[in-house]
Amino acid sequence: MAEKWFENKLEKRNLRKYTTKRLRGGYELNTKFNKISRKFSITNWLIITNIIVYLFIILSRIFGVLSEQQILNIFALQANAFFSGAFWTVLTSMFTHIWLPHLFFNIISLFFIGNFLEKIIGRKKFFWFYIISGIFAGFFYSVLSFYFGTTILGAKIFVDPSIFSVGASGAIFGIAGLLAILTPFMRVYLIAGPIFAIILQYILRAFIPPSQILSLIDFIIVFYIFFSIFAIFSFNPKMRRLAIPLGMPFWVLPIIAIVPLVIIGLFVPLPIGNTAHLGGLIAGLAYGYYLKKRYRRKTVMISKHFR
Repeated sequence: MAEKWFENKLEKRNLRKYTTKRLRGGYELNTKFNKISRKFSITNWLIITNIIVYLFIILSRIFGVLSEQQILNIFALQANAFFSGAFWTVLTSMFTHIWLPHLFFNIISLFFIGNFLEKIIGRKKFFWFYIISGIFAGFFYSVLSFYFGTTILGAKIFVDPSIFSVGASGAIFGIAGLLAILTPFMRVYLIAGPIFAIILQYILRAFIPPSQILSLIDFIIVFYIFFSIFAIFSFNPKMRRLAIPLGMPFWVLPIIAIVPLVIIGLFVPLPIGNTAHLGGLIAGLAYGYYLKKRYRRKTVMISKHFR
């Protein structure tokens, strides 16, 4: 008798109406959410998030909600603050950009190589890889800066621990590291123009005192950076050349993007967190070797296909 009662209670017709409605409503809501979320790739959602955070920061400064220092304290990564308990900043700094050209350069890089990698490894794997590699890059940067950035030479290589760091570059270098393993011989182009422009800007700042001439030079350099970014989308080959695209196999890209900047940084202070880039690269290489070992046949096929 007890068994009969138990079976009857589990029958669908004995479920309360409101329970059925809630189950159906939850399913419909989940379906709608999936439809909306899948209209864009995970890469594009990450780009949108970066843009929203940037707009929030700009509007907060314009309307006086947060000062620049408060924004840095809340969102940016600083080695001293991190080791004082601001652990969340390894995540928030990934989505924070203060300088508009920095945001543009990162989201365009993310758009091209992020969408490409996402198609290879899938949405879910890509999302978690991006977040973890970005967090590891921030942690790697913080440890090296905190323990080795306190001397004059250490600050040039590992960054002074009192300096704030922002940007998606660490996670982007994670993507580059993974693709360097999965598609090492695929032809890729580094848009070197903006990088050269930033280096030139800081070299001139080191030798020219603040003046109207320096302000004009800064304006011209910023204009060129934006021009270079948009020139790569041009159908005009001559215009694209002005952005100085350097062709190379993918495995060379991370080396070219890190080593020269480390060397230049020994002589001229650059606003570039090379150790965060290196941390992201290490995370990408490590995950790439894991995938290569676990899915040997698939990774070989991918490597051969993208030559």
